[in-house]
Formats: sequence, structure tokens, C-alpha cells
Amino acid sequence: MANKIPSSELILNKDGSVYHLNLHPEDLADIVLLVGDPERVSQVSAHFDKIEVKKQKREFITHTGWFNNKRMTVLSTGIGTDNIDIVMNELDILSHIDLSTREVKSSKRDLSLIRVGTSGSLQEDIPVDSILVSSHGLGLDHLIWYYEVEPDMDVINIKQELGLDFLKPYIFKADPILLSKFDEKSIKGITATCAGFYAPQGRALRAGIKSYGFVQKLSNLRIEGKRVTNFEMETAAILGLSKLFGFRAIAVNAIVANRITHEFSANGQATIEKTIRYTLESL
Repeated sequence: MANKIPSSELILNKDGSVYHLNLHPEDLADIVLLVGDPERVSQVSAHFDKIEVKKQKREFITHTGWFNNKRMTVLSTGIGTDNIDIVMNELDILSHIDLSTREVKSSKRDLSLIRVGTSGSLQEDIPVDSILVSSHGLGLDHLIWYYEVEPDMDVINIKQELGLDFLKPYIFKADPILLSKFDEKSIKGITATCAGFYAPQGRALRAGIKSYGFVQKLSNLRIEGKRVTNFEMETAAILGLSKLFGFRAIAVNAIVANRITHEFSANGQATIEKTIRYTLESL
């Protein structure tokens, strides 16, 4: 008999749904769009032809329905890789663990995860209101080092180039099949994932920070000859944990700020809507 996972490790709600997401396996489609902002869930599902499931617990809102004869889920993750840790593990639970017996299933479920989020450009020639698809995720947080998964590239020397000794960078590739679905209408590039919004992204307000000049250093950085094009707070963790769990994953970014030219989008909501439509139509 397989070992049952104890209730302290696999926490379920009274109705048998997974703890944070409040979902049962049948609530989840095989195509999952991940958005940070809970309000963006309804913005995505407004494009669906039909909605079957609407559930919410805390910041995690889920709508599952149909778009162009494809069943899709849109799920809000909240902000940051700490929330990504919760979401990715519970997607794995829903896919690969029998919730009634608490045993790992022998079968594998293929999920395609597409993050649709906002991001800041790190290059002068990548303007606000453009769409950028991440070919790689460069992790500048530490989440992935808690797991037994090998990064796709050795980038440990990057911490010297960025001048922050406490960093232990990692990098993962986007899924090539998903990447091929997005055409020349979008820019492709390496997306850096930061551990926060202010000092981790080089924003110096009243507090003294260790990351002065960080934005320019990231802009100048080259990884196997390729630029780091943008940064945000989720992508690298999604790509890394997807490799661990056997999912396909990619990120599509609405560029709402340019940190080199110091511009911010005058109509960010229109850019987000354009990015949502582009993502749905590409899938």
C-alpha cells in the first residue's frame, strides 16, 4: 500500500478541496492562466464563451470556462514568489495526488501554465505598452533553492556582476512548445524575477538600500550574449517549479513601465487588456 500523506502536510478544507485555492481537481482545466491581481480574473474570463466554475478564498480567485472550444482556468496568484510557492504546489496536488486517499497518483496530468502579468522594461528600446514573452526566467529571489530541481543554466557568477553578494541567481527556460505559439507581434527576452518591489528592484525612497545602481547593472547584464529585458516578481519561480512538477510554463508580460527612460504607461489597463487578448488568441 502506498504511503498516505499526513493531514499536517496535505491540508484540505472540510469539503475536500485543497486548502488555499479551495479547488477540487475537476474545477481545474489543463490550460491555466495565472494573473497576479485578483481583479484581473474577471477581466480575463469576460472573454470566455462560457464560465463553469467561480471560486474564491483569500486572494486566490478561480474562474474556469471555455474560450474558442478550449477549456481554460484563470487563477489569481497574488504578488511574489512566496504566493507562487503556494499556487504551484496546490496545482501539483490537484494534478498528481488523490485527495480522497492522500496517495500520489500513478498517472501524470499535463498542465500548461501561462502567466499574464505586468512588468517593467530594463531596455530603452522596449517601450511601455509593448508585449514581451519570456524566453527565460532569471530568479533573483531564493525560493527555488528550497527544492531539488536543477536550474537550466549556471549563472552563479551573475551575483558578482550585480554587486550583491547575498544573491544566488538561477535561470529556467520557458516551454518551447508554448513559446512557439507566440508570434512576431511580441518581443522575446529574459525576464528577471525580484524578491520585492522596492529595494529588490532598485527603488530608493527614504530607506537606505544595498541595491543602488541595480537597474542599470541588470540592463547591462548579458547571459550567453542575451539581454535581460524586463523584471517582475513571479516568472522565474513559475518556470522552475513547473520543471519540477512536470508542467509546461511561459509568461506573457504587459510592459507598463520603462525603468531606463523613467516612463510609466498612461493607460496601463488598455495595455493589460491588449495582452490578455493576445494571449488568449495565441493559445
